[in-house]
Amino acid sequence: MADSKRYVIVGNGVAGTTAAETIKKLEPQSQVTLLAAEPYPLYNRVSLPHYLKGTVSEDKVFMRSVEQHADKGIDLRLETRVVSVHPDERVVVTEAGETYPYDRLLIATGGRPRPLPAPGADTPGVYYFQTLDDTRQMVERFATARRAVVVGGSFIAYELAEGFRRRGLEVVWLIRGPRWLRRILDEDGGRLVDLLARDHGIEILYGEEVAQVHAAGGTVKAVTTTGGQTIEADMVGCGLGLDFYTELLAGSGVEVQGGVVTNERLETSVPGIYAAGDVARFFDVFIGRHNQMGTWNNAMTHGRVVGANMVGANRSYREVPVYSSGLFDSKITAIGATPENHPEVEAVSHVDWENRQYQRLFFLEGRLVGAVLIGDLRARKKIVDMITQRETVDDPNRLILSLT
Repeated sequence: MADSKRYVIVGNGVAGTTAAETIKKLEPQSQVTLLAAEPYPLYNRVSLPHYLKGTVSEDKVFMRSVEQHADKGIDLRLETRVVSVHPDERVVVTEAGETYPYDRLLIATGGRPRPLPAPGADTPGVYYFQTLDDTRQMVERFATARRAVVVGGSFIAYELAEGFRRRGLEVVWLIRGPRWLRRILDEDGGRLVDLLARDHGIEILYGEEVAQVHAAGGTVKAVTTTGGQTIEADMVGCGLGLDFYTELLAGSGVEVQGGVVTNERLETSVPGIYAAGDVARFFDVFIGRHNQMGTWNNAMTHGRVVGANMVGANRSYREVPVYSSGLFDSKITAIGATPENHPEVEAVSHVDWENRQYQRLFFLEGRLVGAVLIGDLRARKKIVDMITQRETVDDPNRLILSLT
């Protein structure tokens, strides 16, 4: 073991855990240390919305145990937060002052929810939705809550709105912009989502934010909006996007631009240091520029690729990122590059109001690079294939009609 390489992975989400398991499979003699800020081994974040809704139990959320990591030879250190990285000494330093030396390092830290920027936002009863503990707290609150306010135009905000409504709460949803996912959907797409939400009894107020959270008896009582409305609420759920955990890289020389910048092999600007998952701003070979996408499948595939590369492979990440979700009693999928990350893409769209279906395609330099579908998702495979093959599209409107 004296000659075995030392691999340190910061973050035990699906990207970090998959990378650790890949390294041990390819190089069994290696020393793999997995540093986790949370007190739990890997759990399925995709299952958290189902736990929130009450359609799965908490025990179904866990994917690994401490014993399973030990059986695989992975040294899992829970509740261990890394605060700095020192490439010259090849060590990371934890909040407790511990040091972990490495030969190869992976940053798979993910992100934290952006806080609600309003007076009273620290009142008990204001919730975020990123971790198992976040979900537990909301589930406990359902026993006494009757009315909720949801804030934000993100996927997380939708999951909160649906989860609260499924638990029988009255829900008022505040969206700052003119529609949900305003950077991805056009006006028709936003209107379709509005119809789906209202079918489920959710009231949506556009152009509104929380100006103040009011408390009574030590918990949330109401919110006042920027438009001057006062809305009673027992819970406030916030889905305002993520800030990524990159501060540990300050002074390390690793390039950070919102996320951790990598090449197509998921290696950073500092040799021997890699990044994967939500925090990675990776070079996307299909669009010829950097991309960042916080999805489970993207993170898991990152983990496989980066684990192999850390032990000496030379693999490019060549997957089209895809995110699929329920959308009340419909479905939505986002594929590849979208205006969320690449505002310069051109778009065409089509909506079928009768069947509540929607397609929007995104193009860059004459090629299909992304899409969003609501309702019928059968075109997903064809779209992914076209993006992968880098096909030139002469008539975008004809293409979208062929997919409907």
